[in-house]
Amino acid sequence: MTAVTRLGYVPNLAASALASRRTDVIGLLLPSLSNNVYLDVVNGAFDRVSGTPHTLQIGNHRYSPFEEEKLIRVFLQQNPTGLIVAGGEQTMASADLLREAACRVVQIMDIDIDVIDLAVGLNHERAATEAVSGLHRQGYRHVGFLGARMDRRSQKRMEGYRRAVADVGEADRVSTSLQPSSARIGADLLTDLLARHPETDAVFTNNDDIALGAALECQRRGIRVPDTFGICGFNGMDLLQEMNPPISTVSIDRYRMGWLAVDRLIELKDAGRVAGGGCEDIGFEVAWRGTTREEIAVKES
Repeated sequence: MTAVTRLGYVPNLAASALASRRTDVIGLLLPSLSNNVYLDVVNGAFDRVSGTPHTLQIGNHRYSPFEEEKLIRVFLQQNPTGLIVAGGEQTMASADLLREAACRVVQIMDIDIDVIDLAVGLNHERAATEAVSGLHRQGYRHVGFLGARMDRRSQKRMEGYRRAVADVGEADRVSTSLQPSSARIGADLLTDLLARHPETDAVFTNNDDIALGAALECQRRGIRVPDTFGICGFNGMDLLQEMNPPISTVSIDRYRMGWLAVDRLIELKDAGRVAGGGCEDIGFEVAWRGTTREEIAVKES
């Protein structure tokens, strides 16, 4: 180590990859680095890598499947230990690259997908159904859905909402936008929903910032939350617990998701793939707080 320090020696990863047919690189490909949802995943992944020979490299494809495909090609050129990708919405070319890759692959966030190798996540439709059913159990009768961006995971949450309202014989009350999720969009969506469905007495939202915007809009309108109107978000961001009142949400342990994804790549890097892939369901918790009537938290693990 003294000689390494004195000479300023840096290992040649390309040469190392030729010798071992694999580098210690783990690639983490995400659709956003500004969304707090993915920052928790990154923190968990970095903590698992800490103290190992492995390094974590991050690629941000900004919700573009074609940019993701390009990044997959770039990462595979490094002969990585493994790749972590979000969801199962890759292009056909990307999916083929991942199936044929000489490394392990973990898909995070979802488990109700066509698993290529390994998956760590949860069933978003089931989580949404449980949240909306909980609103019904608390006495809300006309529950609406607010959603932004509407990627595949958001669509699954909307499907879970629709299943829950159908179970009680209610009609859909939906307001969505293709714009990125934000509190401002949440307020606008609630305004639109109430204009079309004034009888709405609760909303389930596809993201926490949409729930935050809905809560602020209720304050501006003088709508009494939770007495006459309920709000439940999705993702379990810390900010919601600090609001007054704190906002109910479907909470997900995204830190654990990132930690487990890296852990499985490291532990199983030399193991062969199993036909049909393997799934690890991290579950969810519906955290009922001040924007809904009292109910015991529902946890699935």
